[in-house]
Amino acid sequence: MIDIHHLYAGYDHDILHDLSFSVNKGEMFGVLGPNGSGKTTLLKALNGTLPIRGDVVIQGRPIRQMTAKETAREMAVLPQHHDVSFSTTVEQTVLIGRYPYQKGLFKQWTKEDYRIAEEVMEQTGVTRFRHQSLLSLSGGERQRVFLAQALAQKPRILLLDEPTNHLDFSYQKQMLDALKQWSLKDGLTVIAIFHDLNLASMYCDRLLLLDQGSIRALDEPEEVLEEGHLSDVYQSEIHVHAHPSFPKPFTNVVPSYQVQKPEAVISPDHLEVSESRVYYKSIQPLKCYSSAVLNPGFGWFEEFMNIQVDHSFRCEDPAGYLITEAERYGCQTYRTVGMMTAAKVTDASTVFVEKEDFTVLVVVTAGTGNAVDVVHNHRHMQEAFPGTINTWVFIDGHLSEQAFAQSLMTATEAKVKAVMDMDIKDPLSGTTATGTSTDSALIAGTQQGTVLEYGGTISSLGRAVGPAVYKASKKAIARYLDRKEEGM
Repeated sequence: MIDIHHLYAGYDHDILHDLSFSVNKGEMFGVLGPNGSGKTTLLKALNGTLPIRGDVVIQGRPIRQMTAKETAREMAVLPQHHDVSFSTTVEQTVLIGRYPYQKGLFKQWTKEDYRIAEEVMEQTGVTRFRHQSLLSLSGGERQRVFLAQALAQKPRILLLDEPTNHLDFSYQKQMLDALKQWSLKDGLTVIAIFHDLNLASMYCDRLLLLDQGSIRALDEPEEVLEEGHLSDVYQSEIHVHAHPSFPKPFTNVVPSYQVQKPEAVISPDHLEVSESRVYYKSIQPLKCYSSAVLNPGFGWFEEFMNIQVDHSFRCEDPAGYLITEAERYGCQTYRTVGMMTAAKVTDASTVFVEKEDFTVLVVVTAGTGNAVDVVHNHRHMQEAFPGTINTWVFIDGHLSEQAFAQSLMTATEAKVKAVMDMDIKDPLSGTTATGTSTDSALIAGTQQGTVLEYGGTISSLGRAVGPAVYKASKKAIARYLDRKEEGM
């Protein structure tokens, strides 16, 4: 569709240096780079408005051999800024996009021009403004009008300089969804400059990362949005993770400012056990990974509660129930991890481990009334009971994501070992249980101090977590069994 060969371009000196790449028909191609890297210069070189050395070839024809009208029929441009100094209606503005198709001495808009203008105004959501002055619209609304104008050219290639710059979040999504749909359905080739790395990742098939006018990386988003590339080019600490709901990389900028705050200290002194709940309050947010009912998964939280409910408790919305309970206790729900249990929370067991360079606090509540052997779980009804073995592991250290997952595995293995050693049976299979049907676990780290890369069973962290969870689990189960034997 468009081929670039050894491209040099600039103003009083070269800004782009020896760029060579191709963009395919129907591809959504993103151009990234910091300010001054040559992104806008590249777009001007591609549309023929800037002198170049090298070749820009469109559909097999060098752009230098094409007239302005021929270029406009192949390629439309949506710049970052438009000078709006005269008042035309939205419809008149969109119709200007049909200029490359006008013929004859007395140029007038045809029925086809009006039909296409109507079509693109509908596509971009500006039909309702058709009779309004362009000057009366907001910046975001004008941007959509100028997109309609560009689409009215019926181009094969659309060049966009920060197309979402003036749009609020919902219109950013609408515009990029539409561009992606046109590229997939109609074969429109889109070349767009992005400052938002995450939008580029979500919508683009390939990305070009420019660094001081040269190509630093050119590939699919997974290859280009790499921490080393980005941190070096943008001169910032940038972390890259998997997007939580889409198979694309997701970037986060790490601020360099520092605020004097008290350190988050893991201590049994922050734990409260009452007749109705177990509650832990951290003085700073902790990074958490959990299977909790309220706020599961990864997140940063300060308050942790394990609410006691009756054995007969049934609820269609357990998360909603915990939100109500958290608010009743004065907790901020967006800062709170919540679990529930039918076991007596006053039987909670704690183990505190102090190592040379990190500390671990384990809190366990346990009941084995719905014990299950995981191998024979098909014998049990799939019904949600209140959690019966809930395990909290608080760690004063800086855990990698790997350490979070491995610590959860280590804690689970330790819990299973405790259940087996306490000779807990699955009542339906008669075999040794491995847990209960609704066990829950939490790993929380202060993310300060010693870096803890691993949490497996024989790592330094695992050697603390495993025995502590085992000891706390056995103690909590023993208390439950004693209470059961006493009929309490």
